[in-house]
Amino acid sequence: MSNRSTAERELGTFLRSRRERTLPEDLGLEPGPRRKVEGLRREEVAALAGLSTDYYQRLEQGRNVRPSDAVLDSIAEALDLDEAEHRHLLTLARTARRPAPPARRTKDQVPQNARRMLMAMGLPAFVMSRHLDVLAWNDLAEDLLGDPRRLPPRQRNVLFELFRDDDSRLRCKGWEAMALDYIGMFRTAIAHDPEDPRAIAIVGELSIQSADFRRLWSRNDVRENLHGAKTIRHPRIGEIDVEWDAYPLGGTPGPTMIAFVPQPGHEDRLSLLTAVAAEERTVSPAATEA
Repeated sequence: MSNRSTAERELGTFLRSRRERTLPEDLGLEPGPRRKVEGLRREEVAALAGLSTDYYQRLEQGRNVRPSDAVLDSIAEALDLDEAEHRHLLTLARTARRPAPPARRTKDQVPQNARRMLMAMGLPAFVMSRHLDVLAWNDLAEDLLGDPRRLPPRQRNVLFELFRDDDSRLRCKGWEAMALDYIGMFRTAIAHDPEDPRAIAIVGELSIQSADFRRLWSRNDVRENLHGAKTIRHPRIGEIDVEWDAYPLGGTPGPTMIAFVPQPGHEDRLSLLTAVAAEERTVSPAATEA
């Protein structure tokens, strides 16, 4: 299947998910007593966007339609998409309009300056690829989140850990919210090239192995670079409340650094973890690469 048809299918699936999630009353429409569909009807979206119902239906079905950016802007307004969803819609359509898939796909690399930052930072941090493969990390990230080296290189992926590793799930209070954030980042990144073999492999494996992944993936949520907060349940220190930020390291999409900062009142817990781990560590490279 060509990259173009895959992008068209993703575009249609995304539109349908957003239509079904939009309530008529959200847009000032009468819900009506005999409504049988979730969210809006196709004809309602088409009317709000100034399109024919047949054209909009073919868009949702991925049937060889190449909408212009102006048409997509109208649909985004009709569905009341937020900025991230609007950009995602445009990206999928532009990918579908591209005459051919990329001739040569390159792997994300950790910039040298980012590697130096990992070595110098006094905070837990790691670098992941556009496909959420863990490329590099520092000792503090290993202490807080676990050692990525316990897994083969191809399995060192944030989504694999979230959905296939019981220890990772137990360590994170509010696991589902974090999983949705990472799934959203992944979906946003792969919209530029949905036929990338690595993207297909990750989605395929997790769809087979995890009902939770299938459920959350079907939401079609998208996220851009994020800020969030979560509680890490550490087996030796207890609960550590942290905030995290995602920092793009170049390229659209490209590698991203995730850094964690203790929330007020939890600085001592992170310091204690650092001290305990330092005592136990016999070999302690400042930064580790897959």
